Amino acid sequence: MTQNVYIRLASQRIDNTITVGSEAPRLYTPGEIVTCSTGYMRGHGTYMEESALTASVAGVAEQVNKLISVRPIKNRYTGEIGDVVVGRITEVQQKRWKVDTNSRLDSVLLLSSVNLPGGELRRRSAEDEQMMRKYLQEGDLISAEVQKVYVDGSLSLYTRSLKYGKLSQGVLVKVFPSLVKRRKTHFHNLPCGANVILGNNGFIWICPTINGGGEDGLGGFTQNLEEAVPRSDREVIARLRNCILALSNCKMMLYDTSILYAYEESMKYEIAELLQPEPMLDICVLTQQRLFMMQEDE
Repeated sequence: MTQNVYIRLASQRIDNTITVGSEAPRLYTPGEIVTCSTGYMRGHGTYMEESALTASVAGVAEQVNKLISVRPIKNRYTGEIGDVVVGRITEVQQKRWKVDTNSRLDSVLLLSSVNLPGGELRRRSAEDEQMMRKYLQEGDLISAEVQKVYVDGSLSLYTRSLKYGKLSQGVLVKVFPSLVKRRKTHFHNLPCGANVILGNNGFIWICPTINGGGEDGLGGFTQNLEEAVPRSDREVIARLRNCILALSNCKMMLYDTSILYAYEESMKYEIAELLQPEPMLDICVLTQQRLFMMQEDE
């Protein structure tokens, strides 16, 4: 039995990128010649074939002096020291947890890199190692910071601050890591009534506004699943989630201001309508215009 398969090139696909005052960047596909000129050095995402610099990934060409590289439009998260990440525990090992952070390899959270319940400052004992699964178990979501990058590219995390730790009730949204804009802080208490953690790894956590800021002295391991979240808070979280997905679909950078503008522009639509093509494009265009006007005023 034969079956016809139609494969589109990346350059032929519909691109919903919203641009104001600039042209859409040139998109290269694997095997496509970037330049035949001599004198250029090949960077990441390129290789030489018959004296022509050729793209090895689908992405946008970037040039720094004589160095040409192709930045892929879709890739795994590459961590840097100080990055804020949201991850999921995948395995409990001896004196460490394995964490999925959307990178090529699982990250590591050492027992010595977490706060003990009650905030005790002491060496970790055998009893602490036996209690590891009570602290964090498989499937738990956590927020953490990158402490170290190993030679193989895997990350070492730490949660030695009360703003990090186990995440309780909320919604996890996954986007491309390149869409999360690097800012001074990635923890935002939005005025619409929700908290957002914009992980540099592309995992975004949305939850109801938390009172107290984690100052309960329990080391970031509390998880209140018994208290029901009010319907109004759930509607705010659902609307924020759909706004983030709409911005992500239009390849717009995600940070507190862009998310808040999109939320305000979405109020004329029902929550279920936000991911339909026309409302989604309308929200993204209006958000981009407001961001552009804000930059001009500055």
